[in-house]
Amino acid sequence: MLDTLREKIRVVPDFPKEGIAFKDITPLLASPDAFHAIVNSFADRYAGQGVDQVVGIEARGFVLAAALAYKLKAGLTLVRKPGKLPAETLKASYELEYGVGELEVHRDAAMPGSRVVLMDDVLATGGTICATLGLLQRLQCKIIEVAVLIELCDLNGRERLQDHQVFSLLQD
Repeated sequence: MLDTLREKIRVVPDFPKEGIAFKDITPLLASPDAFHAIVNSFADRYAGQGVDQVVGIEARGFVLAAALAYKLKAGLTLVRKPGKLPAETLKASYELEYGVGELEVHRDAAMPGSRVVLMDDVLATGGTICATLGLLQRLQCKIIEVAVLIELCDLNGRERLQDHQVFSLLQD
């Protein structure tokens, strides 16, 4: 199954800037069998763990997090770029392999002590995930695990997440 999933990842050279090989997961999402297999793999992993919230990072992380939250009968928390959330937010800055960014989450996105799975599409340098983990810690969440579809191992993002359990379905 994993080889079939890997074959559906489109690599786009020099996107969003020169030297970056972007891993495009839209062909995976477009395939009913692949999408179903991905969501079920994550759902099987977290079934019975008392997940209260699945946290998705803008934008591709939303797709996976929403499907997983639905399967687990958990809530969905969205972490977005600044200015996209209408209520009071917490903000974190981060660096990534091609620039600097900021993320926000609603201050009331999760209750203190909520058991959460943080989900994103790709773990690269770990900047985005580290920033989100900081936000979740400020919300006093209990982070069960960081879950990603693809881990880009050469970029060593996992090293920045040493205090957290990390699960990647695919490694590249």
